[in-house]
Amino acid sequence: MMIGIPLLIALIPGAILLFLTWLFRRMQWSLSGRIFPSITAAIGALVLFYIGYVEVRGFEGAAYPLLSIFLFLFATAAFAIAKKPLKMS
Repeated sequence: MMIGIPLLIALIPGAILLFLTWLFRRMQWSLSGRIFPSITAAIGALVLFYIGYVEVRGFEGAAYPLLSIFLFLFATAAFAIAKKPLKMS
């Protein structure tokens, strides 16, 4: 439960993040526009980690770093999708 719930909570913004990155790539935006969602999610993950580790602390704050780890994994996947070269057809 301690790992499953943050994963399930991270699935919603993670799916939105991956969809936006895929949509921006399909619309052939510039590289900076395509990686903007992944950078925003990575910054959000760092803020969540800070809140859970420094501000809340203890057992109550353990869910925040787990949530931030899963969100950071989604941001990494979105960054990889955004960095793929565009196919000019």
